[in-house]
Amino acid sequence: RGGMGWALLGVGLLLALYTLLRHGLRRAPPPRSRPELRGRTAIVTGERRARPRARPREGVPPTPALLQAVLCLQETGNPEVRFMQLDLASLRSVRAFASAFLRQEPHLHLLINNAGVTAGGTTEDGFSLSFQVNHLGHFLLTQLLLERLQSCAPSRVVIVASSAHCAGRLHPDTLGRPPPGRLSTFQDYCDSKLANVLHARELATRLQGTQVTCYAVHPGFVNTELFRHMPLWLKPLFLPLIWLFFCEAADGAQTSLYCATQEGLECFSGRYFADCHLQEPWPVARDDRLARALWEASERLVGLGEGRESPSP
Repeated sequence: RGGMGWALLGVGLLLALYTLLRHGLRRAPPPRSRPELRGRTAIVTGERRARPRARPREGVPPTPALLQAVLCLQETGNPEVRFMQLDLASLRSVRAFASAFLRQEPHLHLLINNAGVTAGGTTEDGFSLSFQVNHLGHFLLTQLLLERLQSCAPSRVVIVASSAHCAGRLHPDTLGRPPPGRLSTFQDYCDSKLANVLHARELATRLQGTQVTCYAVHPGFVNTELFRHMPLWLKPLFLPLIWLFFCEAADGAQTSLYCATQEGLECFSGRYFADCHLQEPWPVARDDRLARALWEASERLVGLGEGRESPSP
């Protein structure tokens, strides 16, 4: 256990050092903008763990729909924000969500594939947990919603990746299996982040001429609950890293918002952004043959392909 802990800490320090050298120590976040999204429909995947603090009205039964409406209003102050259940660790749940959304919402202009985990384990579909949540689930979701995005073009897909893609290793013939070795969980996370960058690259190639554009994003080291599955004995070792290098969630969201709303980015579809600037990912993330092989393997694993289903109502 101790050896693995020091190994994980060492990998974390190396990534932090890389970020320090490339981006600077706690680089000041870009100015926060308030983009005009009135009349546009967006999906942002992510975890929601809070609970309602009050009933909607005295004497009104707290049905799930009412509780969701009250909670979203309390959390965002925006009555137009709504919550829909989605479990990316279940391909069945992804299909159910896509079908429900397409029945209920006639438009979709923005899809931000933001949710992510770094945890060991296997999903009900038989894939490693991090790889399915971070890549395969989002890959299927994007494909099932692609027709609606095209019908509402111009539209965008933003895929939240990470600089951890630099340590990714993808082998299409073993895709979705937990990597071997003592650092399996960390390697699985890095593999999924490499898959995110390659997904955006290949998606852009396939969407040329459709006015649907896509971007991969490195949000920076962000102080969220991404590493909540880390063993308790290991967490204190990462507190100095969090203090030195991690930014707040609102700052970490700025590059995603930039790629979702900034005008004039269409010519950069498929590219990689960090700190609200275009950047070159690591060479392995620029391998078009690997991107195509990942796409074809992902289609096969999630059950899409020549006879692909349509979730449209």
